[in-house]
Amino acid sequence: MAARLGLGGHDQLQHFIASPAWDGAPLWSVLAQQADKLVGGPQAWLVIDDTALPKKGTMSVGVLPQYCGQLGKKANCQSLVSLTLAQGEVPVPVGPRLFLPGEWTGDPGRCARAGVPEAAMVPLTKGEIALAELDRLLTSGMRFGTVLADAGYGASAAFRQGLDARGPRWAVGIPRNQKVYSAGVRLVPPPGRTRKPVPDEEPLEAEKALATQAQRRSPGGMAPRERWRLSSP
Repeated sequence: MAARLGLGGHDQLQHFIASPAWDGAPLWSVLAQQADKLVGGPQAWLVIDDTALPKKGTMSVGVLPQYCGQLGKKANCQSLVSLTLAQGEVPVPVGPRLFLPGEWTGDPGRCARAGVPEAAMVPLTKGEIALAELDRLLTSGMRFGTVLADAGYGASAAFRQGLDARGPRWAVGIPRNQKVYSAGVRLVPPPGRTRKPVPDEEPLEAEKALATQAQRRSPGGMAPRERWRLSSP
């Protein structure tokens, strides 16, 4: 690559790749198209998760002591929101995006010194990054049947509502103490002078709600017979 680009060595190649002077969007588009050819289709899964990159220093963009799944504990690392298209046993990464903690987005000087583009200094949650990447992949025409995410994303009502608004089938993890309502819950006029409608039943913790239900075997494993609605955190 360095020879074809007329660069003198690996250091120059690294600077070329890391330079913000060129637009990577066309390359991401080609990646999405090629991934779709390999494993895309109604039986494919789009998996949203975190990827942690352990670091020793403090200069790398986004580095901070935070939970590192690779080490199984809080550690100095970068954290990426990663989207992977998978079918069968073939996973294809299609959207790793760096997450900038508030300690970075709240310090424009630090971001500028590290070369963070001004447009990327906007504070975004991991769920917001994931939904933006989902929009990009849907626009590219990538095909998949179901979106999956763990409880780190599923615990967010805004993230779940964002998935609903975009229309794909989805399944996400939730904390065991997440409050849920039965599928038959209704909003009814509140007592007193409060104008906001209220549920006609009390929520239960997800773990307790599932413990009361008979289980059945499904292609994806064990699943409850009765559906439950998540409450907002």
